[in-house]
Amino acid sequence: MGFIPIFLEVTGKPCLVVGGGEVALRKVRTLVAAGAAPITVISTETSPAIAELADADAIRVLGRAYREGDMVGNQLVYAATGDAELSRRLFEEAARLNILINVADSPDYCSFIVPSVIRRGRLQIAISTEGASPALSRNLRQQMETWLGDELEVLLEVMAAARNWLKHHEPDGAVRSRKLNALAASDLGDALRRGDVPGVERIIVQCLGCAVGLADLGVQSLAIRSKTRPGDGA
Repeated sequence: MGFIPIFLEVTGKPCLVVGGGEVALRKVRTLVAAGAAPITVISTETSPAIAELADADAIRVLGRAYREGDMVGNQLVYAATGDAELSRRLFEEAARLNILINVADSPDYCSFIVPSVIRRGRLQIAISTEGASPALSRNLRQQMETWLGDELEVLLEVMAAARNWLKHHEPDGAVRSRKLNALAASDLGDALRRGDVPGVERIIVQCLGCAVGLADLGVQSLAIRSKTRPGDGA
């Protein structure tokens, strides 16, 4: 068994969840947040939360048992049924159809594994033990979340804005790269965490080497202050 880390684009792609319990609900919410569509759930019973998503037209639910061929045309499949025989059949069908499948708590029946994920805006950090210990993955995620601050979300927005600005104002690719590396290695994150908007703008000027402020980058300074964590100071 060998896995490579990869982030899959599912926006606007059809995806299937087989199962209707709490584990299935987590998979459904992940797909909804990622913009997958349509999202189909197949299960004889579904949780109230899944029913609510169906009522809101975020997903569609087929209230019956899975039938061979139901997964045809889907980008990927999540299986969370607790039925070992059904899991095996789903995995074998997905392999024949060359469709990605994840079977909850059954790494031997997975063509992809769901990692523990830390999210800070555009930042995603995935932690995987290749199915050996999901509990350890969760524990590591919880530890890392204590020192990965919310300012990273805004930091990424500033970095993306600076990168876009340089594309339009700095024709030399090597110079652009050098300036962006300097910005990434600077104390910009610390200034954002403190809500120090003048300090943020000084760092941007120092790293980009020209008189450019947050407004020039299209970043609103009030958004930075609203993203600082309680207790970090003003």
